[in-house]
This record gives sequence, structure tokens and C-alpha cells, in this order.
Amino acid sequence: MARGERRKCKSCLRLFRPDPRGHGRQQYCSAPRCKRASKTASQARWLAKPENGGYFRDPWHVARVREWRARKGSYWPTPSGAGNALQDVKMAQAVDNTSKMSNFAASPLQEIITAQPAVLLGLIAHLIGTPLQDDIAPVVRRLLRLGQDIIAASQARPADVVARPIRRVQVE
Repeated sequence: MARGERRKCKSCLRLFRPDPRGHGRQQYCSAPRCKRASKTASQARWLAKPENGGYFRDPWHVARVREWRARKGSYWPTPSGAGNALQDVKMAQAVDNTSKMSNFAASPLQEIITAQPAVLLGLIAHLIGTPLQDDIAPVVRRLLRLGQDIIAASQARPADVVARPIRRVQVE
């Protein structure tokens, strides 16, 4: 490709000069947003191939990754002050339901209600699309703050309540 030849970026549609070392294969400019778009498109093309559909999902790879995580438990850095994040936000509530439950047989609904923390974590993991604690922790902290704001606002007088826009949490 000649030095002066320009090409239109597939992401931002601006003209750019491709790196001559790419021999005409470069389709995206060097802007950070376009680099992310290039990476996303490349991964989508790779995953679309039938031979790559279950890559790293077979039992051997799952066992290998679990073993590595057990060996390197402290590999991933944690944000300052975020030690045991999910344990910090758990609020235990003492419930004296022995007198109320004495007359009733335990039904499946009561058994499900006792599993609320696990159900809540599962729901959050499902909504954000990842079961990793490091990804769930910031969302749980945000949801806790939002819930505390709602409770505080409902306990305040109506004149004291200030409407705040809800900010959506994005997990990348």
C-alpha cells in the first residue's frame, strides 16, 4: 500500500493512513474507541467459527483454570478498601419466627426464602452476565447505596426528598 493512500475506518468512518507493515489488512484507525471496535469484531469473527464455539469450555480446561485459581488466589488486585466486599454488604437480621412457625409445616416457599442471599447474588450475576466476585462487588455496592437512599428518602419528609437521576451500571 502506498504511503499516501488513505482508507476509511470501519468504526468512526474517518480517513486514516494504514500502517504499511499491515500490507493492506488494517481496517480500523488507531483511536482507542476504534481499537475496541476492532477487537470486538475480531472476537466475534473468531467465535462464529464452528471449531471455536466451545473453546476452553471442555472439562479439562475448566479443571486447569480452577487449579490455577486455587494456586494464584491473590493474583487479581483488589481495589483499596474492598476486602471481602460481598461480606461487608451483608446485613444480618435477627428473626424470631419460632413461635409463628410452630403451627405451620415448612413449605417449599419458606425453604426458598431462607436462601435469599444466594438467590440475590445469583440474580445480580445473571443480570450483569458474570459470576466473578470482582465484577459483582461494585454492582452490589451501588445497589446497596441505591437501596439505602430509597429507604432514607421514604423515611424523610416529602419536602426533603430530592430527585436524583438513576445512573446505569455498565460492566465491561
